[in-house]
Amino acid sequence: MPASLNPSIPDQNRVTADSLLHNIFGFTAFRGQQKVAIDAALACQDTLVLMPTGGGKSLCYQIPALLREGTGIVISPLIALMQDQVSALHELGINAAYLNSTLSHGAQQQVIEQLQNNEIDLLYIAPERLIQPGTRAILCSVPVSIIAIDEAHCVSQWGHDFRQDYLALHELVDWFPDVPRMALTATATAITRSEIIERLALNEPEQIISTFDRANIRYTVQAKTDARRQLMQFLAQHEKSAGIVYCLARKKVESIAEWLQQQGRNALPYHAGLPAKTRSENQRRFLAEDNVIIVATIAFGMGIDKPDVRFVAHLDLPKSIEGYYQETGRAGRDGEPADAFMVYGLQDVVQLRQMVDSSTAGEAFIRYERQKLEALLGWCEITGCRRKPLLAYFGDELEDNCNNCDNCLTPPTTWDATEAARKLLSTVYRTGQYFGAMHVIDVLLGHETDKVIQRNHNKLSVFGIGTELEAQPWRSVIRQLVVGGYLKVNQQRYGALTLTEKSRPLLRGDVSVHLREDKKTPATRKKPRNANRAVADADRDLWEALRACRLQLATEHNVPPYVIFHDATLLQMIEYRPDNSEALLTINGVGEAKLERYGQQFIAVIREFA
Repeated sequence: MPASLNPSIPDQNRVTADSLLHNIFGFTAFRGQQKVAIDAALACQDTLVLMPTGGGKSLCYQIPALLREGTGIVISPLIALMQDQVSALHELGINAAYLNSTLSHGAQQQVIEQLQNNEIDLLYIAPERLIQPGTRAILCSVPVSIIAIDEAHCVSQWGHDFRQDYLALHELVDWFPDVPRMALTATATAITRSEIIERLALNEPEQIISTFDRANIRYTVQAKTDARRQLMQFLAQHEKSAGIVYCLARKKVESIAEWLQQQGRNALPYHAGLPAKTRSENQRRFLAEDNVIIVATIAFGMGIDKPDVRFVAHLDLPKSIEGYYQETGRAGRDGEPADAFMVYGLQDVVQLRQMVDSSTAGEAFIRYERQKLEALLGWCEITGCRRKPLLAYFGDELEDNCNNCDNCLTPPTTWDATEAARKLLSTVYRTGQYFGAMHVIDVLLGHETDKVIQRNHNKLSVFGIGTELEAQPWRSVIRQLVVGGYLKVNQQRYGALTLTEKSRPLLRGDVSVHLREDKKTPATRKKPRNANRAVADADRDLWEALRACRLQLATEHNVPPYVIFHDATLLQMIEYRPDNSEALLTINGVGEAKLERYGQQFIAVIREFA
């Protein structure tokens, strides 16, 4: 750490946010609203910072922590990721530490001693540890520069990742009345933002809201027909890429990971039911290796800083647009093209609605969760640009179509499904509203199954009236009628389809309905994405040599390769070929500490290919 950052050094006032950005972090200019957030914190003002994943939220509190006297306290919900974040800061020459249960008693005492000696610039701590009386007493006895509350949406009961431990954080205003507090999140609607401010007792905070648009991410949604086949078709575009595949259930996580391994992919499972050692090792491999696919429940991903995740795939429907946006935002943090791919079907709708309706959290909460689920279902079925309504959900606006989603690239066709819908609704009614989708479709198609014959449904007037469509299109009709509110799934009748009041005018012929025609193949990129995506053939050998140098250094320092340098930094090295320290320091991502530690190794590689 440069001596000038020590508060006891007289020339401290000469250090500015801009000089820290360049000398320590290696960047030439702030992005978006970073400087606004930093200036507010330096003015001792509370702030609520909303920036998309990969937008550079951490700099908003790291720089004030270095400029203000004392230690910056960073409240983070995931103990497992603190070590990685602290290791990355150490590589920049910043005195950072974490305090959690993974440390031995002796190691914890060492951190406390460093804290009391004002030797720590940033301390990472989990909310449950922070609120312990002993921890509170220690922190209140030392100067604190700033308090950053990361993943602040966890405090909101209306958010998508509610954490009980966050509820006590409003007491921080009493513990540290003169310390600026900064709440940070990548996703929060207006309702969630208001609750964050209220529950954290932020004092007239400046709300710093960046655009939610992640223009580099391509959104694709498919009707679920054969999820594994659809996933493999999608993964063909990402043969050498790191990515995340989300599933709702733990058993499915393990079965999909095992199946992907059988298909020759480097896939690993991750969920809360696995042994801690297994989770830790799988996460380490994902961060350290280039082509690992993590198959996970939503227990994985929050706080993951890996910049070169090229895709996020959902094999099950998320619970809300907030959750979907948060999870897909883990792709393409480096700004390079990335994909968000999802398949969903009727069973996903049924399962999630059942989960919402069986909640014991109270009627108001259930009603709000239903609204969030309905918003996501409606988004899945839209026929126009996907990015526009996605951003509008968070109060953001996009004037033109994005031209980077499945609907923009290959606009879906719609068809007049009025007659088909009436046939289906009539069949649901004639069979007594006691049967699920499969049985209703069997009756429509005239299939004399044992169940159909046993119930004498082969003698109904609706038997065989739907042979103009095959089973899969009928499933699509059912799914869209459920989403549209013409049908509902009755859990008390074991998933039976039942009519709603909205179906009456449709059955009478008073209204018509147009449905989207499900696409058989997803929108694909013209060329597969891989690790060499931005490298010309003539530069391929230098690219691999730089990556090999990075990997060797990462192994020696026991950190993920991207902590040494991001891919974007290596690509700039290829473009500008810096062959001395002064030139290397002009490359984005190269600060003074990294120049001193690694500069000569990378310069030597570049000179070798001069």
